[in-house]
Amino acid sequence: MSVKAEIKGGNLILTIPMNPKPTPSTSGKTLVVASTHGNQPTEVKVDGQLVTVGVNAYIKPPRA
Repeated sequence: MSVKAEIKGGNLILTIPMNPKPTPSTSGKTLVVASTHGNQPTEVKVDGQLVTVGVNAYIKPPRA
């Protein structure tokens, strides 16, 4: 898993690879389109400290 992070114009910009196809979450309630799969360290520093991020991007599955 490769998370890219940068600070531009006062914004933290994250780039996370998307799943080729949405996959069911562990609970099965949503479909995950991108995830860091837990907290991941980045190369970005704030006040001399490395920033760690944890992100889940998901959609609701279509209703049957």
